[in-house]
Amino acid sequence: MKRVSQLSILISFAICVFIAIGCHRKTIVESESANIIETIKIDSSLFQVGPCEPSICISPINTDIVVAGSILDKFYFSQDGGKTWNISRLKSTHGVYGDPVIRMDSDNNIYYAHLANPTGRAYQDEEFLNKIVVQKSTDLGKTWNNGTYPECDSIKDHDKQWLYIPDGTNEVLMSWTEFDKYASKDTKDRSRILFSISDDGAETWSPAVAISDLEGDCIDGDLTTEGALPIKTADGSIYVSWSFDSKIYLDKSSDGGKTWGVDKVIATQPGGWTFDVPAIGRCNGMPIIDSDSSNGSHKGTMYINWADQRNGVEDTDIWLAKSTDNGESWSDPIRVNDDAPGKHQFFSWMDVDQSTGYIYIVFYDRRAYDDAQTDVYLAHSKDGGQTFANQKISEKPFTPNTNVFFGDYNDISAVNGIIRPVWTVANGGALSVHTALIEIK
Repeated sequence: MKRVSQLSILISFAICVFIAIGCHRKTIVESESANIIETIKIDSSLFQVGPCEPSICISPINTDIVVAGSILDKFYFSQDGGKTWNISRLKSTHGVYGDPVIRMDSDNNIYYAHLANPTGRAYQDEEFLNKIVVQKSTDLGKTWNNGTYPECDSIKDHDKQWLYIPDGTNEVLMSWTEFDKYASKDTKDRSRILFSISDDGAETWSPAVAISDLEGDCIDGDLTTEGALPIKTADGSIYVSWSFDSKIYLDKSSDGGKTWGVDKVIATQPGGWTFDVPAIGRCNGMPIIDSDSSNGSHKGTMYINWADQRNGVEDTDIWLAKSTDNGESWSDPIRVNDDAPGKHQFFSWMDVDQSTGYIYIVFYDRRAYDDAQTDVYLAHSKDGGQTFANQKISEKPFTPNTNVFFGDYNDISAVNGIIRPVWTVANGGALSVHTALIEIK
């Protein structure tokens, strides 16, 4: 959920355009792991309510097609592998209010999930956040339907969703947090993880079901059930991971999401869901789940990636745990960033390339600085997460501004050795989103 000032939003929409600057600027960065990386600015704004929380997806059938989104309602389309981008906005009578998640299926249909704001009055209206909306385009973003949504309790608030589309299917899996009342400090108001699935390309949805055994508070903090991501593995099992009470939880369904098992704690998360990183207004350690469905030697392995402060509040690190027995047991956390102790790495996201089984993790990194200057790094593993090669993929550091909303996540997509991370940059009050053109075989 974005605590963005209503005044800033009104100013931005009154002006009616975020100023896009240097959308196609390219910077070449030499790398040992990839021959050439081109960093490209997709979009930027001079306003504090600028593009952030970016999501990205490479088409599973044509890697020249790359789509992305950012708050509040931006859609980005590239047909040259991410070198150049067209920018447009989504519209819906349900309202389009951020937390974008964008994915594609094997027919090149695009799915864009977002929060609801049906009256346009956001926090001033009780209908705000009354559902999670998924809009669909069947013509590569030229047109969009009005959006569909799972049946849920519309009196409550619905936030922080994520999508997963199993390869070669028109299934769409979605998990999210339901708040009795977002940001409420009343102990009677609780939060829980919900799940729904569509088996017809997001035309219809199963009724939302609560899957978390334990409920959290509604403060949007360490004691809130939050950060839920779904996956479906090769054997048809569905898993959802999330964070709660300084632990990472996992639940499993063996019948297509109809019923769920007992929640399993797979790792502790010192520092919890929210932790402090200098110059970042708020930071989280959202647990990212994925699995290897390739024909490689690590086929069937499941992975969960997150950030925490187990090494101290001045030493946020990126971690990975893995399971080779369908989630029954998990490895001890493996440190992904390979720098010396004592610096911050945060806001990670992971994808597994299903053609190779290679793991890719993008994150912010301050290993080179003693202040809040921040680089962007990519870590990748070719040995099932045993070791990671780290490389800087950003051209130059940036320094965030605590008073500018920076977002809650980034994203990365990897298909057939083509990798496209996406991240937010903050320079003073100006925000921009960037990608990098990376190829690793």
